[in-house]
Amino acid sequence: MKDDAGHIDMESEALPLAGGGGGAASLITWLCAAIALLLAPMLLGGPSGNAYAITLLSHICAITVFALSYNLLLGQTGLLSFGHAVYAGMGGWVAVRALNLAGDGLPLPVSLVPLVGGLGGAAFGLLFGWLTTRRGGTPFAMISLGIGELVYAVAAMFPAGFGGEAGIATNRVIGDPVWGITFGPDIEVYYLTAAWTFLAALAMYGLTLTPLGQIARAVRDNAERVGFIGYDPRRVRCTMLVAAAFFAGVSGALTALNVEVISAESLGSMRSGMVLLAVVIGGSAYFIGPVLGAIAVTLMAMALSRHTPAWQLYLGLAFAGTVMFVPGGMAGFAAALARQGRQAGWRKTLARYGMASVGLLVLGFGTVELVEPLYRERLRLGQAVTPVHHVAGEVSAWWQIGGGMPWWMAVMAIAVGAGVLAVVHRRGAGADTAPAASRRGGA
Repeated sequence: MKDDAGHIDMESEALPLAGGGGGAASLITWLCAAIALLLAPMLLGGPSGNAYAITLLSHICAITVFALSYNLLLGQTGLLSFGHAVYAGMGGWVAVRALNLAGDGLPLPVSLVPLVGGLGGAAFGLLFGWLTTRRGGTPFAMISLGIGELVYAVAAMFPAGFGGEAGIATNRVIGDPVWGITFGPDIEVYYLTAAWTFLAALAMYGLTLTPLGQIARAVRDNAERVGFIGYDPRRVRCTMLVAAAFFAGVSGALTALNVEVISAESLGSMRSGMVLLAVVIGGSAYFIGPVLGAIAVTLMAMALSRHTPAWQLYLGLAFAGTVMFVPGGMAGFAAALARQGRQAGWRKTLARYGMASVGLLVLGFGTVELVEPLYRERLRLGQAVTPVHHVAGEVSAWWQIGGGMPWWMAVMAIAVGAGVLAVVHRRGAGADTAPAASRRGGA
């Protein structure tokens, strides 16, 4: 953030955990996170409950580490990368190779395989980082895109080493059980993934508070000025990229342990794009932002995709709406809501955002009612894509979401929802400018 004179307040730009608070608040937040990771499977049925839900939780944890590692580049150092999946994919590839060697007699416990993946990701981060971090901004983004496409092409050219389209399979149940733990059941893999997620998140948060994290933020804001005071911006960028690659490799190894396979698709640009969407939707200015974004994107990719083929369209609309109207992401929106509640009063603030929520629900309802019939028609005409369930199915005997109204009524619902949001925004803008005008008049 900047003060009235335009100077950057480095403390406020330190990727706060949850909108501020002291050490006690951070400690409570971390304790709550640990308890949530511990109890999440119990809330979804426990060890003998919903196996899909347990697998989904493991994926959320792995993508959370991936998103947090990406934010070390984007939010912390100001590096927009289009090839971050390279480090997660290569970390997963190294982890799978090591796990297969462990099955042949290498003394490597399964619980340390994520560490091996992290070291693999860091090695490739060091290899590519020195080439890509000479400059930041657009040059870095384009070079990272080229590196990502190059590695993906090389993996496709050498199927013997990377497994081709089928990938490289592995088996996480190796060696003798320790305390009865074999890592065969999904619940055991989840708790291993959750433990590594907590440790990795804690380490990355600590990194943002170190002198390296502070100088990385300075490079993000003004690299030339950092050079004038004696620091090498390229070395700082490269160091942060290696750190981000390490944690991305941990994420890739956790994913490989969960699905017991690694393929060239894990190196592709689609995965890099997904983590970018997660960080932007969650909010890169807050440490908890990528966590929220990872949860949202994973739920859309794994849960919503089971009910509608249009999930990618909804994800794209969510990303576009976030960039245009909520640039701070989910975490920034929550912080702004709390700030406005303290300044303007909670009753007025909640009334305003409650009306905005109504408009957003109407807008979303109209969008679903317009999109779902179009996708079903495409499936009927194409006959090449396997149909899936509707987005929400039948909610009563007389109504079905996604095709229960004529198209013109869906368009009207979209117009009404957008109109309500426009009115709320206009009134909010007027209320925000009125105090500023009165202060200028009083001065």
